[in-house]
Amino acid sequence: MSRLILAMTLMVALGSCAARYGDAPRNLDNACSIVNERPSYLRAFRAAERKYGVPIPTLMAMIYQESKFISDNRPPHRYALGVIPIGRQSSALGYSQALDGTWAEYVRDVGGRRADRTKIEDATDFMGWYMVQTVSETGVPLNDTRNQYLAYHDGRSGYLRGTWRSKSWLIRIAGEVDARADMYGAQLRSCGKI
Repeated sequence: MSRLILAMTLMVALGSCAARYGDAPRNLDNACSIVNERPSYLRAFRAAERKYGVPIPTLMAMIYQESKFISDNRPPHRYALGVIPIGRQSSALGYSQALDGTWAEYVRDVGGRRADRTKIEDATDFMGWYMVQTVSETGVPLNDTRNQYLAYHDGRSGYLRGTWRSKSWLIRIAGEVDARADMYGAQLRSCGKI
């Protein structure tokens, strides 16, 4: 009987130490490591690339920036008087940090009722869908990671109005997303994934 209890205790202890699948991959600075650790990510990226033409490194860099590859990532809470939680900064959720309204539009148009922002397949499909609409509404090519990210962050109408021009921090971040896409692309070519 004591062996059974010991075995069960050991299993519970080991299980509590294991990472949830929705947690970030171990090495976010190595695209080959990410897709080797999470083969389902590469399948999702390839599916979005086939369906929409969105480059895999661009998808990966934007997901890194939006959620650090955490499936149920949300914006932080806002607080009144510094201590009373009054809700989150926005309704963004999941890998893509899609807002409720934009996600509802995607679900209605192509995603279907079962689409889930916390699933990598749905998040990458959403991003591909959104980016193709960005091309048609703004003319920003799919491989222009910097401007695709600016339009993703500020919305297509915000991008067209130039709201991002007064946000030096966002311009810097967009440059970092572009550089990360270049890095991820070189890494994925070196390990034969693209």
